[in-house]
Order: sequence, then C-alpha cells, then structure tokens
Amino acid sequence: MPMTAKQEQAISALRGAYAAFNRGDITAAVEPLDAQIEWVEPREFPGGGTYRGQAEAKAYLTQSWASWAEVHSEPERFIPAGDRIIVFVQARVRSHNSNQWQDVRLADVYTFRHGKAVSMRAFADRQRFVGSESKNSQCRRERPARAPGGTNSAYFQAVCAA
Repeated sequence: MPMTAKQEQAISALRGAYAAFNRGDITAAVEPLDAQIEWVEPREFPGGGTYRGQAEAKAYLTQSWASWAEVHSEPERFIPAGDRIIVFVQARVRSHNSNQWQDVRLADVYTFRHGKAVSMRAFADRQRFVGSESKNSQCRRERPARAPGGTNSAYFQAVCAA
C-alpha cells in the first residue's frame, strides 16, 4: 500500500526529532508532539513510566539524555500503519564512568492526529512489541524478506489496519 502524504510528513517529522535528540536538542525533538501527548516508556528504562503532555515528555527526554555519558538513537526503519508510525530503533548508550556500550533494539509506536503525535509507546524489545500487536485482531504479522540488521528469524513487521 502506498504511503500517504500525511504519513510521509509524520515520518519526516520523526526523522528530525530523532536527529535533534541525538544532538541534545530536546526542544526540537519534542516539536512534532501534541501538547497533550501520552508518552509511555518501559518500566525497565531509567525513569520509565507514563508521561502526559509535551512538557512531561520533554522532561523525561532531558533526564534520559543526562542519565548517559553518550546516547544515540538511530531509527532503522519507519513503518506506516494507518495513523500510526512504527519506528524500529537501535539505541546505543554508554554509562557514565564506563567504556562499554550497550545496544538495544526497540520499537517506538507513534499515533498521529492533525499532524502531531498524540501518543508514543516504546517497547524495550521488538519481540514484545510484535507479541502485543499480534493479539490485536486488527493486526496481522508478516515476516519481511530481510529484517533490520539482517536477522530474518528475529523480527516481524506488524501491519495494522487503520
């Protein structure tokens, strides 16, 4: 199914938001967010939980940025699904006083309305995301020909009806 103009705009806004976060510009990173966004981070993440409103999301992202010596969130794939954009992300983080990097592959799911993200839910791993989406009767799972990172058996693409 071809991507709509609204989906292209949402993906462009999210690309800019990830780039802004990576350079530490949290104000620009939250620009695509609705003033009343519901932002949900996994409990296992530092500061994980539910945040309401752009100001709380900005405070969470600021705290998240500061909790690491270095952090980089690279979107690997954007999957449009109706009013949602699913982003497969590779996050690389290094703790303060450490030389070791941690790699995490996660899924961020944004819902857009009127050109702004009204919700964001992060999944600590893609398998958990795919499992939760497969229980939704409006969704189906499709195994991509080649998954992000080249691991065919590890990832599925969740495609949801609008």
